[in-house]
Formats: sequence, structure tokens, C-alpha cells
Amino acid sequence: MNFSARQGVGKWPGPGKMVTAVAVLGLLGALPSPGQARGHGSLGLDRLFSGRPRAHHAVHAATVPLPRPRPAEAPPRQETEEAKGEPEVPPATEAPAKPAEQPAPAASTPAPVSACRQALTEDIAIAPSIPAVHGPGGCGGDDLVRLEAIVLPDKHRVAVTPPATLRCPMAAEIANWVRSDIAPLTQSLGSEIASLDDYDSYDCRGRNGIKGAPISEHAKANAFDVRGFKLADGRDIGLTDRSEPRDFREDVLHSVCTRFMTVLGPDSDWYHEDHIHLDLMERHNNYKICQWDVLDPLPKVAPLMPEERPADAPPREVARQEGAKGEGTKEEGAKEEAPAAEGDQQEETRPAEAREAEQQHPKSKRHHSAKLRK
Repeated sequence: MNFSARQGVGKWPGPGKMVTAVAVLGLLGALPSPGQARGHGSLGLDRLFSGRPRAHHAVHAATVPLPRPRPAEAPPRQETEEAKGEPEVPPATEAPAKPAEQPAPAASTPAPVSACRQALTEDIAIAPSIPAVHGPGGCGGDDLVRLEAIVLPDKHRVAVTPPATLRCPMAAEIANWVRSDIAPLTQSLGSEIASLDDYDSYDCRGRNGIKGAPISEHAKANAFDVRGFKLADGRDIGLTDRSEPRDFREDVLHSVCTRFMTVLGPDSDWYHEDHIHLDLMERHNNYKICQWDVLDPLPKVAPLMPEERPADAPPREVARQEGAKGEGTKEEGAKEEAPAAEGDQQEETRPAEAREAEQQHPKSKRHHSAKLRK
């Protein structure tokens, strides 16, 4: 039976309105869910109250592409983290903030090799490179070497005792000085040089070791102190030894003053009386200082015993007689020239009356003579 809600209201006035509302609510509860509506078509109010049902749309299944079959020549599968399945994600919690990571320091690149280091080969000197030194107050420096020995042109080695810590230019100049100047000079002494006496090289201190003084060239590894050489025959040659040949020491003086910027030796100050200071200090207009006096040997000390009597000296007896005669003559002359005694003068100058009185009274005369003898 077809009827409308309006007709029902007309048949049941009053209570009909309530019945109509209940019927509408029942129909709304009987409606299918959205999923059921998709599977069975649309069953809405328009279909329920309309006289003509709508046509259902055809539902087509979606085609899912499948993977291609695995080739036969493919390598065996290896189980990866993705194949194992996604790990269980823990619940998100606020982690404490981490400090920003500092970038890793870049690897220090080695310092480029200097031209001096390339030229100072083992054919010239045994001088391995050592790490740079940077001490307080500007001490130390870069391009340092440890000068252990100097190689002469004939491949003979001159040891540096003890090994000296120097900058490469200073070590190279010492090596060239020994090879070109000292080796030929020592041959004039009848032997060849065997070792070089290192009195001081690198030392972080002020000049002359005085606290508070300007920094020394020794503190910059730019100075070398030498006392002398040792020859192959065992002799020690001291450059400040006055007993060594003067010509040899003067030749050494000329060689060092030609090569080095500063040369200090005896008579330069109180600190260089027993060694020679050499350095390559840079000054304005390449000004050089060369203060070294080559001193002569000290005079011989007079012997304690007198020297022997010369052969041409007169015999001692004759000399003694001549001396005695001279003494006798002098005594006689002294007697002649000596003035008369005070008593004699009084005797001569007394008046005749006084002499007559003494003759008459002899006791008084003896008393006067006794007084004169005192």
C-alpha cells in the first residue's frame, strides 16, 4: 500500500505526528553502513521514497602489478635489513639535547722542506732534521737539525762533540767552514782534524747567561761556541791557547770573521776568554762584529836561583881585593874629611887661663874627660 507521510498525517491527526516521527527514526536506523552501501548499492532515502530505483554501478577490481620472475643467472639472495622487516619503532620520547659536535681537526700537513735542508745532504754533514722548538720568550725556531758530524771532501768524518742543535743555515755554515778552511789549516800542524769541540749551541737564555738580558742568539739556535779541535794524532788545539802557533790562530781568526756575522773571543768581554763565539745574527746593512785578540805567549817567570856567572867576568878574589882597596881609601878620606870632635873643638877654643886652672886642679880635668866619654 502506497501512502505518503502527508496522507498519514491527515488520517491520524495529533497522535499521527508522533507515529510519523517514530517511523522515520526506524527507517534511519535500518539504513546500511557506508561499507554496506558500497557493496550493495545506494539505499538512501531517495531510493526508499522514490518510486523508481536507481541503477547500480559496476564495481571493477583494481589490477595489482606483480614482480617479474627472478632470472636464473641472478646471484643468490642475501638477507638485508629491509628483508628482515622494519624494526619496531619505539615510542617517541624527548631525548636530552646533545652538544653540537666539534668538527674533527684537519690533519696537519708537514712543513715544506727548505732549500737549506735539501742542500745539506749526507755528502756534506750528518745532520738529521728534528722537530721545531718554540719555547718561552721567543726561544727555539723552525728548520732545526742535529749536527753530528761533518763530512770532508775525502769522505773523512769530523765528529761534533757533543752534537749541536742548530738552525739549518747555521749548521751548513759550520760544515762549510770546517770543510773549506779548518781542514787545510790543520794539515799544516802535521795531522788532520778528527773532531770539533762544541762548547755550546742551542740554549734558551739571555746574552751571556744574564737574567733579564736581551735574548741570546743561542736561544734562537743561531750560535755556536767552539774551544778548539782534536787532531788525529791525539793533540788538542785550543783556539785561545797562547802556546799554540800564532800564525795558525790568526788564520782561524780571518776565516771566521769572513764567514760569520759575530765573532767574540779573548779581550771582547769577560765571558769569552776561553772560547770563540760564532753566530749569524742579522743586522742593518749586514754589519759585522769581529772582536778577538790573538794574544802572544806570557813572559817567562824569572828563576828562583841566579843565573851562572859569565865567563868573561873577573875572578871573584880580584874583585874582592879591588873592593877592599876602595873601601880603605873611602875610610881614610872619611877620616880626613870628618870634622873634629866636640871635645877637641872645646880643647882648642878654651882660653889659656882655663887651661892653667885645670893644671892646678887635676880632679876637675878627669871629671870633664869622663863626661866626654859618655
